Amino acid sequence: MRYPNVLFDLDGTLIDSGSIILASFKHATQTVLRREIPEAELAARVGGSNIYDQMRAIDEGQVDELVRVYREHNAPLHDELQAFEGIEHVLAHLKREGRRLGIVTAKRRKTVELAFAVLPLERYFDVVVTSDMTERHKPDPAPVLAALDLLGVEPSEAAFVGDSPFDVGAGKAAGVFTVAVAWGNIHPVDALAEADVLVETPEQLLDVL
Repeated sequence: MRYPNVLFDLDGTLIDSGSIILASFKHATQTVLRREIPEAELAARVGGSNIYDQMRAIDEGQVDELVRVYREHNAPLHDELQAFEGIEHVLAHLKREGRRLGIVTAKRRKTVELAFAVLPLERYFDVVVTSDMTERHKPDPAPVLAALDLLGVEPSEAAFVGDSPFDVGAGKAAGVFTVAVAWGNIHPVDALAEADVLVETPEQLLDVL
């Protein structure tokens, strides 16, 4: 195996959550700000810093209310979550090979647990780094480095798989092999050009890892 340790982003990489994230962003901005923000502008913010920073960039004066309304709308939608087709097969295959796996996400731990309650994915992961575990967030390398530290491994021994330019930036800055995925339905593929490799399907991950 090329990389005995593999880190994954969550939204848009393991779980097909792009539509519910954007729906909650739209609901929050329409409810609190009474205005329509283009979907492309909202999508461009997904996957990087935590939800407070994302809302601060939209309207600094109403961050707390935007986050409250977003979370109120978003939490029940997790009941509809699905993993991307083929992802669980890939995770199971990697674990059978003896690899150690981790998640590095912009979500807080409480929200990650909403996903884990619906999808049987947690059992595959040795570490989960959430937004409340680091002061700095993707594209800063801090979350990726935190996962490597928890695993006790060097960057050269790991790969990071994600769907956003924030993931690519964090992985490259951390010095790990960085894989971009094309199935996230949140970010355009041309925004992922700096990745070491781009894969079109989950099965292709097995070839590059």
